[in-house]
Amino acid sequence: MEIEKIADSLKALGDPTRLQIIALLHQRECCVCELVPIFGISQPAISKHLYRLKSSGLVKETRKGQWVFYSLNREQFDVIGFSLSHLPDLSGKFQELEEKGLLVNCDA
Repeated sequence: MEIEKIADSLKALGDPTRLQIIALLHQRECCVCELVPIFGISQPAISKHLYRLKSSGLVKETRKGQWVFYSLNREQFDVIGFSLSHLPDLSGKFQELEEKGLLVNCDA
């Protein structure tokens, strides 16, 4: 992998919100509408963060019916040498969403 691509991936991880998104995606794939209440910022702001992560190759998207789900491109983390095991466990955020009835359930 070329040095510019590695540097771009590391720059994308340099933002605290994006790094937290990565920690959440380490637990499971997510829809934008699930991330909005977790971070308390607008949908366009979350989408912009996800676009940055996707453009650096760290995140992939998959369509399921009307929903777009984001997941980690784990191979990219192996290439840049970033260990996901050092990220904090933010799985409690998903529990909070479930309690509020905000988890997406897509059976497509």
